[in-house]
Amino acid sequence: YLHNFGETAAQLDVLACFARQAIRFRYVRPTLVDKPAMHIVAARHPVLDQLLGDQFVPNDVELGPGPSSLSPTLALITGPNMAGKSTYIRQTALIVLLAHTGSYVPAESATIGLCDRIFTRIGASDELHSGQSTFMVEMTETANICNHATPASLVILDEIGRGTSTLDGLSLAWAIGEYLAKLQCRCLFATHYHEIT
Repeated sequence: YLHNFGETAAQLDVLACFARQAIRFRYVRPTLVDKPAMHIVAARHPVLDQLLGDQFVPNDVELGPGPSSLSPTLALITGPNMAGKSTYIRQTALIVLLAHTGSYVPAESATIGLCDRIFTRIGASDELHSGQSTFMVEMTETANICNHATPASLVILDEIGRGTSTLDGLSLAWAIGEYLAKLQCRCLFATHYHEIT
């Protein structure tokens, strides 16, 4: 009985937390659909929205089939450092994750297709203690994404190819972008390589 009581108390605690956040920060109920779509209007980053308040500029996300037959499954996001590329792609992944956990989301409206997995490759890190450079870690993680993503997946990539020379990195980013576009998973690909456009 004690174990069952603990589980029930934990579930109520999570639901109460979701409800408090939704009311306090004007979250909306997302519509989950069984197709690879993502249409979020005036999306906000769940953390920065609380820290910055009205200073955070909401933005839209449109991937996959929906109101416009021209909606892509891959969005290439370019721009200079500190332009908000990483914030935008992370906010999208967080909103999709919140929707899948049963939470309301920080947006004006959200229609989100069910995801089998959310894949991310973000940040520069190494595992030199095990003989893996930043570039090797990046390529290993990206290969895992390419080998396991499906059309029902959400893929978030940030600066693929930055761990090697410019032309090699550009070639890798281009090839990976093309592969994911042909796979037709929902993908947000942030890059400095504006040539890919």
